[in-house]
Amino acid sequence: NMRAARRLLVGGNWKSNGSRKFVNDFSRDVLNKMVFDPAKVDVVVAPVFLHLQAALENMSNNIQVSSQNLSAFEDGAYTGEISASQHVDFGLKWTILGHSERRHIMGESNALVGQKVKIADDYGLKVIACIGELLSDREAGKTMEVCEAQLNSIRNEIDDWSNIVIAYEPVWAIGTGVTATSDQAQEAHEGVRAWLKKNVSEEAAEETRILYGGSVNQNNADELITNPDVDGFLVG
Repeated sequence: NMRAARRLLVGGNWKSNGSRKFVNDFSRDVLNKMVFDPAKVDVVVAPVFLHLQAALENMSNNIQVSSQNLSAFEDGAYTGEISASQHVDFGLKWTILGHSERRHIMGESNALVGQKVKIADDYGLKVIACIGELLSDREAGKTMEVCEAQLNSIRNEIDDWSNIVIAYEPVWAIGTGVTATSDQAQEAHEGVRAWLKKNVSEEAAEETRILYGGSVNQNNADELITNPDVDGFLVG
């Protein structure tokens, strides 16, 4: 069972939410009291940029801290951008890239997401790279076509996928209360793994973790995680 070789990952994407007080209290009262085996599961939380310092200072208990985005550029005249090198200097080891809200609200193209993944990877950051289709795509039978286009834009930029975690988030299931069925999730994850095998390597297909995101809760998580190609969750 290859799944045994892949450590589970649970990520919390806080989106544009929270305050300094929330970060301090939630870290101390909830996250630092969580019981889990870090040898079996990575736990990663992603607050907004302004709260990363508080998270790093308050988080113990083997909980890792991620940003939700980074610049496609090196340091320089890019007002409002935060670079990969600044992430490393700050002590961050993770970033979330290509989230559907960045693609569909902020207008990030597949190519731009690919460039961001490349620069993050160049600096040794671990990346949760998000992919997923709109409801109209799924209804038109284009789920894998859309996901593969998103993956190809990353593949065009990097060869080594060892620092990449893929998060499959069907856009129609994010925050809507509608969850992909366990079978729909497994089908998409299996398709992504098949793409990895064909377009990257057998090793990448076996070792790359594929998370499910989209209205995950305590009621459906147990069933979703029984799927052989679901390696954890991105919750937000």
